[in-house]
Amino acid sequence: MSAFEHTLALRLAALPAGNLWVGFSGGLDSTVLLHALARIPAARARGLTALHVDHDSSALSAQWVAHCREAAARLGVAFATRRPVIEGIDALGLEAAWRRARHAVFSELLPSPGVLALAHHRDDQAETLLLRLLHGAGSEGLAGMRVLRPLRSGESVRWLWRPLLDIPRAVLEAYARDRGLSFVDDPANADPRHARTRLRAAVLPALRSAFPDVDARIADAAARLRAESDALDDAARALLDEALDTHDASLACAPLRAAPAATLRRGVGRWLDDLGLPRPPPGVWSTVRDELIDARPDAAPELRWRGARVRRHRDRLHADPGNGQRVPEAVAWQGTAPLAWAGQTLAFDPPLREPHAFVVRPRAGGETILQRGHHRSVKKLLHACGLPGCERARLPLVFDDAGALCAVGAGWLSDDFAHWAQARGVRLCLSPG
Repeated sequence: MSAFEHTLALRLAALPAGNLWVGFSGGLDSTVLLHALARIPAARARGLTALHVDHDSSALSAQWVAHCREAAARLGVAFATRRPVIEGIDALGLEAAWRRARHAVFSELLPSPGVLALAHHRDDQAETLLLRLLHGAGSEGLAGMRVLRPLRSGESVRWLWRPLLDIPRAVLEAYARDRGLSFVDDPANADPRHARTRLRAAVLPALRSAFPDVDARIADAAARLRAESDALDDAARALLDEALDTHDASLACAPLRAAPAATLRRGVGRWLDDLGLPRPPPGVWSTVRDELIDARPDAAPELRWRGARVRRHRDRLHADPGNGQRVPEAVAWQGTAPLAWAGQTLAFDPPLREPHAFVVRPRAGGETILQRGHHRSVKKLLHACGLPGCERARLPLVFDDAGALCAVGAGWLSDDFAHWAQARGVRLCLSPG
């Protein structure tokens, strides 16, 4: 076992329990990581599996999938591939939309408990920190990528593991060269339209020429910022515990007004992350306190940026995607025609022939639904499925004329309502638009 493999084995031993998968693009970095882990018995004992996410972004994509499948087979490693649906490009940008799609695949396929190893190395960390600095990131962004962090997915136990963050790419190149490993080379990595490519091709070589240990310096700075960022995270979590209403995912403004600027920014950022909404650009952050939180009491202010809107109502902050999806208070519905609800359509398929008295309203908190003879908490159902807070807030709850909860959206039906719908040959549907 080489020194590199021995280091990986030691780091592997310190991981949480669970199956081990490797994000395998077929490039140099992930090829080295997969090859080295395949030589470690403890990794194979964890059910080592190579996972390839096919973005279908190149005419060579099919060849890359075939290459990865064959490389995994040569190592005797299980292989999985998935082509995700790329959504939200207009709101998030292409790279962020791809990243979200990859993470959706990770959440879908990775067993629980499970660990997904990613091959980001020290050079990647340096590029990431410099890019974030140029984009005006704060201490959280400048702290860089974490070695180990949870992969959010409801109540599942999954982790993203980056064991190579302190290892230079030159070490990986030497490992691949000494073992004659073959790998794919994505032409997009040399496309000067990408900021990371320009940084890698021109800026970092100049920095390394002037400061040969610049990568190590950046890594040390990231470690210090990570410690400070973790302390700020603790303060932000305490702020959210005080301000957050889990029923409608809104934030009380009173504790936000008393929070230091750094804690406020981190807490609001975490809140937006949990809602599945993009954080504001640097120029907007400075207006959150003045224009939203500290605006005069009789005002109804709001801020918008690409993919999100935050507004203040009754001294609470509410967030949504910013496309006019307003949630009604409560609506009487007879089921014979579709009901427009917060940018969605609730309908029976086919429509009811005879009207039936329903009331549709958003969550108020404490609701339960009778399923399989047991009353189940709606809050726990939604938490278990990992539904973002902004989606929970606009989910319609359907009640009958006796006040019993019949349906949560169209995905969770009570026992009585399911039998009632089946007897009439109808199905409750919730669709966009």
